[in-house]
Amino acid sequence: MTKGIDKYSIDSTDYTIGQDNVQKWGFDVHNPVFGISAGFIALFLVLTVVVDADTAKSALDGIKWSIINKFDWLFMWSGNIFVVFCLALVVSPFGKIRLGGTDAVADYSFISWLAMLFAAGMGIGLMFWSVAEPVAYFTGWFETPLGVEANTARAKELAMGATMFHWGLHPWAIYGVVALSLAFFAYNKGLPLSMRSIFYPILGDRAWGWAGHIVDILAVLATLFGLATSLGLGAQQAASGIHHVFGVESGMTLQIVVIAVVTLLAVVSVLRGIDGGVKVISNINMIIAFLLLILVAIIGYAVTFAAIPETLMAYIKNIIPLSNPHGREDEAWMHGWTVFYWAWWISWSPFVGMFIARVSKGRTVRQFITAVLIVPTAVTVVWMSVFGGMAIDQVVNQVGSLGTNGLGDMPLAMFEMFDELPMGTMLSIVAVVLVLVFFITSSDSGSLVIDSITAGGKVDAPVIQRVFWAFMEGAIAVALLWIGGNEAIAALQAGAISSALPFTVILLMMCVSLLLGMRTEKY
Repeated sequence: MTKGIDKYSIDSTDYTIGQDNVQKWGFDVHNPVFGISAGFIALFLVLTVVVDADTAKSALDGIKWSIINKFDWLFMWSGNIFVVFCLALVVSPFGKIRLGGTDAVADYSFISWLAMLFAAGMGIGLMFWSVAEPVAYFTGWFETPLGVEANTARAKELAMGATMFHWGLHPWAIYGVVALSLAFFAYNKGLPLSMRSIFYPILGDRAWGWAGHIVDILAVLATLFGLATSLGLGAQQAASGIHHVFGVESGMTLQIVVIAVVTLLAVVSVLRGIDGGVKVISNINMIIAFLLLILVAIIGYAVTFAAIPETLMAYIKNIIPLSNPHGREDEAWMHGWTVFYWAWWISWSPFVGMFIARVSKGRTVRQFITAVLIVPTAVTVVWMSVFGGMAIDQVVNQVGSLGTNGLGDMPLAMFEMFDELPMGTMLSIVAVVLVLVFFITSSDSGSLVIDSITAGGKVDAPVIQRVFWAFMEGAIAVALLWIGGNEAIAALQAGAISSALPFTVILLMMCVSLLLGMRTEKY
């Protein structure tokens, strides 16, 4: 039997973290993960320039929708399995296992820990979609959940329930599986903090060969392309907000300036490390986010306070029918929204999962899953209720641009809602700042993650490598905007989502491997 496969020899590998690394020009990188990943990134950029962004987008869109249409059942059932798997671990004896061993102590306070995982996980998405998505479902902008009639009481219920379905337990379970697996094998088994380590119980020492290389390379590409896509899309929202508030032209130049500023600030954060950079900015994130949330909730208290229990009940009532991929009358909606989201969360899971693992040493499995699943879902219920509930109320009562014109420019949706509220300009300014700060957090945490994977699992690689990846994220986003504008960014997004198909299988295998590993642990 290959060394390391049976449950009693999982700790017997003689692999040393970084043993395959190459030290040159101040870098300390894993061979061949770094070189192949960089080569694929360069190839994508060259093809985008040579082939033309529209052609690339068309080809990648075709692949993306083919995957979504043919494998909808796999994405949907995998999401359900991840939720059940995580909840089962909470109540199982494995929940007693402490990440890092029985004597491990948490590196960060509970509040700082939550701030970091939430900001990296989906903070920026809540800014973009908390108004646009509920309004889209309510008005039938692109189909309606479960085929309900638009602009009705049932449509309002499902608009909030379906929005929560996409931002609640399922995505955080996807992140949780990856994060818990990485943290367990790194901190409890002493393996490199890299995706390949998770499969050691299945592959044995073959995890350090080409099977592991492929897993790590896929993780690097999905992470970098996903981050670059988000930087591009986020730049559009920030530029729209700046134009809306200050009247500055929101064209390509402003978007590139936004990305450049975010990238430079992310580099500063990366230079300061997790304690002095990421943690500080994440805490600032949460303070600004809660300030904005409280202000909007108080201003629209008559609507928002009633919306919170309504959203929670709508989520609980509809989670089962929305989770079922079979016999759906709303297949177009399910493919365009739910399956798309599930593919996006899965493609992002290496990035978010690894970052959460980096900051979660010292927590028990039960504490970890509870915090990663339940707390963010509860916060999201409140956030979506406040912003989505207020937006739908404006549509119902035909107030402002949302009420009279419906959902037009998505990046502007939140700012259009603020226009009809007292202190609307101030709220918009706070929102623009929050969008920018969220992006700094995503960029710097993403740089740390990619650096760790391409350094063979090292968490103390040279600072220049982290700076290199932070600049690469921004450079790719700027290059794509410059070359092909929104079409190039959309092509990159389609490519990232297409990578979710193999990752779905990898995540399912991850659950099996984690259980095999946990069986060897004392608790």
